[in-house]
Amino acid sequence: MATHTQGGRVHATPGADDLAEGRIVNVQGGDWDQEMGELGMNPEERIVLNMGPQHPSTHGVLRLILELDGETVTEARAGIGYLHTGIEKNMEFRTWTQGVTFCTRMDYLTPMFQEAAYCLAVEKVLGITDHIPERASVIRVLMMELTRISSHLICLGTGGMEMGATTIMTISFRERERILSVIENITGLRMNNAYIRPGGVAQDLPHGAIDKIREMVPQVRKGIGELEQLLLENPILKGRTKRVGELSLTGCTALGITGPVLRSTGLPHDLRKLTPYCGYEKYDFDVITRTGADAYDRLAIRLAEMRESLKIVEQVTDELQRNPGQVMVADKRVAWPSQLAVGGDGMGNSLDHIREIMGTSMEALIHHFKLVTEGFRVPPGQAYVAVESPKGELGCHVVSDGGTRPYRAHFRDPSFNNLQAVAAMCEGGNLADVIVAVASIDPVMGGVDR
Repeated sequence: MATHTQGGRVHATPGADDLAEGRIVNVQGGDWDQEMGELGMNPEERIVLNMGPQHPSTHGVLRLILELDGETVTEARAGIGYLHTGIEKNMEFRTWTQGVTFCTRMDYLTPMFQEAAYCLAVEKVLGITDHIPERASVIRVLMMELTRISSHLICLGTGGMEMGATTIMTISFRERERILSVIENITGLRMNNAYIRPGGVAQDLPHGAIDKIREMVPQVRKGIGELEQLLLENPILKGRTKRVGELSLTGCTALGITGPVLRSTGLPHDLRKLTPYCGYEKYDFDVITRTGADAYDRLAIRLAEMRESLKIVEQVTDELQRNPGQVMVADKRVAWPSQLAVGGDGMGNSLDHIREIMGTSMEALIHHFKLVTEGFRVPPGQAYVAVESPKGELGCHVVSDGGTRPYRAHFRDPSFNNLQAVAAMCEGGNLADVIVAVASIDPVMGGVDR
């Protein structure tokens, strides 16, 4: 069906592109009913709309296939696979330590959580879970909570932008920059950090990092307060999010939905409390729940969760200052060098560090070379470990055949499971509410397609 415009009107004429099963019509502007009348279309004919996979409001390359009756969504389906990277398969051809550099790139907004889940699973198969230095576990908690805040800020910022509230985006991105500057100071990278490694972390906090964290926390807390003032009692936002994208507790449990979507039904399901890992049982924080089970409550939960994460960051910072120590397991058969130093030119390792490796013994140098090039062996077995990511339960299942590479590494990414809720949230609602419902799920396609 070819279309052309005359005087602002849109007309459709038969053409060679007509499909055997129906007509394709492009409509631009004008009153919907009047346009359909001029085109001679039966109002009961179904209209199928493809939103994405390049739509700016689909949070990446997500394709939503929507069947419409006017402005009402009668059927909604999610099409995935446009960002498939083969990360899990690639990990089978790398050493256990190199696998971190792959899984960190899945959900690119929550790299520390993929790294932590993977390393905890590898350590479980190795049988060294209880031998991980306390300081390494504390640093892992610090990095995960900073990443949780960063992820929630992206969710709120992009969600606000999609509803036309650009100020929400600018404030969220401003505060996220403060978080990323701290992460970069500690790991050397803003994203895709490969900082958490089997046995501990890549290196200890650099000099001055604790001061930077303590300077950042009140600034971010103030920024969260600004977001709360702009959002929580805003009548326009309430009108766009209240009773939109509703999903009950029954629906969440049937579909395997976790994270803020599940907690918005009133269920306090948080793995940091239910099955603590990395010493989370030591820290004082609350699991935030609400009972509205809609997009508004999920937004409010994320705002409150950021404040709880800041509470944890403050507790962790105090602990790190009180208790120095090693950040990598003592077993040299597994431990990569973690007490690294940078040369005077700011590049690479210092001469002192190189002399220490080469000067210990020839056997030590050979072992170091084999550890880095071949990797360590993991006994045959398998393990599953789950952590509470900003989007829900993130699980990692690793299988070892006794070699230096994973036989299989599979991830349960919460975005993949949570996207099942698209139909339940959107069908029967307005087309414009699809944007809000999907934003409240907070999917990241890198984790979905991996």
